[in-house]
Amino acid sequence: MLKIFEILDQPKETELVLKLPFELRQKSRLKAELNNGTEVGFMLPRGHLLRGGDCLKAEDNSIIKIEAADEEVSTVHHTNPIMLARVSYHLGNRHVSLQIGDGWVRYSHDHVLDEMVKGLGLEVKFENAPFEPEGGAYGGGHSHSHDDAHHHEHTHDHTH
Repeated sequence: MLKIFEILDQPKETELVLKLPFELRQKSRLKAELNNGTEVGFMLPRGHLLRGGDCLKAEDNSIIKIEAADEEVSTVHHTNPIMLARVSYHLGNRHVSLQIGDGWVRYSHDHVLDEMVKGLGLEVKFENAPFEPEGGAYGGGHSHSHDDAHHHEHTHDHTH
């Protein structure tokens, strides 16, 4: 099994691809199979969400490109941004991960959520598509660091 320890800062060209759904792109420890049949094992830093297009470096220096796999999603299209903001508010209030595009929002398919969205007067389209939800303001894909000469405390408390 080929071991992967590193996430590259910049994408690179490669023939090796690993297609993963959103749920598995959140894991730091994972066994999977590349497009060429090679078995790989992740041992990545915790707390990093892999996105389609990210590249990883394996122990043999090979480069692996991540692709977001198609998965069951519900997509809501609307021309009125207020309606999309409204549905996003109600879904977010239920801590649902959302992918937001120009004129649409998408979430992991759930018939109960679909019924709620329909109750708000919007049409829901079931489809198989890549799911790349927002990372969130509290750590989903952002990081910060300080040099050794700069010290101060952070509080990251928040309430609902």
